[in-house]
Amino acid sequence: MATLARLQARSSTVGNQYYFRNSVVDPFRKKENDAAVKIQSWFRGCQVRAYIRHLNRIVTIIQKWWRSFLGRKQYQLTVQVAYYTMMMNLYNAMAVRIQRRWRGYRVRKYLFNYYYLKEYLKVVSETNDAIRKALEEFAEMKEREEKKANLEREEKKRDYEARKMHYLLSTKQIPGIYNSPFRKEPDPWELQLQKAKPLTHRRPKVKQKDSTSLTDWLACTSTRSFPRSEILPPINRKQCQGPFRDITEVLEQRYRPLEPTLRVAEPIDELKLAREELRREEWLQNVNDNMFLPFSSYHKNEKYIPSMHLSSKYGPVSCKEQFRSENPKKWICDKDFQTVLPSFELFSKYGKLYSKAGQIV
Repeated sequence: MATLARLQARSSTVGNQYYFRNSVVDPFRKKENDAAVKIQSWFRGCQVRAYIRHLNRIVTIIQKWWRSFLGRKQYQLTVQVAYYTMMMNLYNAMAVRIQRRWRGYRVRKYLFNYYYLKEYLKVVSETNDAIRKALEEFAEMKEREEKKANLEREEKKRDYEARKMHYLLSTKQIPGIYNSPFRKEPDPWELQLQKAKPLTHRRPKVKQKDSTSLTDWLACTSTRSFPRSEILPPINRKQCQGPFRDITEVLEQRYRPLEPTLRVAEPIDELKLAREELRREEWLQNVNDNMFLPFSSYHKNEKYIPSMHLSSKYGPVSCKEQFRSENPKKWICDKDFQTVLPSFELFSKYGKLYSKAGQIV
């Protein structure tokens, strides 16, 4: 307890002494801290500038390799286009030669062959005589059929007139107008009236009104439910007289399937679409969209894009310049600087070995 009492009595004195000593040491501590901060800022600036120069040189190397790769690819494309052009010219020349030989043979064989043309004209004349004879027979047959049809038409007309005037027929008590007692023989119309039957008038059919109710539409009983398509007349199996085609050939032509033409089956712009598709596939494989034209002047007005090696604000770095060399004899002490704040990890790793993947070994 006595010790505690003595410490409590000296507490004010100890506090004053502690404050006085700290106040005396603070200027020196501040001066040392400022000096250390200035040295650290200078050293870290040197490190950052050296690291930037290192990155600049690496980027220049990468750009050089990439531009050389693009140049080789463009040169390969140019060589390939020239090779394909040369091959197409050769193929066209071969095709022209083959066509010239074939057309000459065809003209000599078929177009200007005297004996072939003589036989052809002979066959044509015989065929024309046969067809002319058949057409004359067919015209005579059609004329006889037309005369027969006219006679039948006149007979039907007389029969209709007789049925229509059947009330003028003679009776036992009253003679008709065509059976006059003053004639020696009755009129031919009297005989026609005796053979004909009286004409009966048919009652007109009452047309049913078209029902448009929903039940008729669902039951498909209305005339408007489905349109009626025209049906072709049946083809008789009996061969007709005259120069007509065979029935089997007509049936095949009537019921043959649809055969669209080349213009309907394929679109008109098929060649244009194929060229666009080929151009799109070639564009996907290109590394650079600008085509390489060695003998043209289109690229003279283009602005040159400098590399980072020349456009950096720190100036170009020569190949002989290396990192700042270290001289241990000029060091103040062997120990590292004691910093107030913790250092960055990037600066602590600087100067060590790096692998290809960018990781520290």
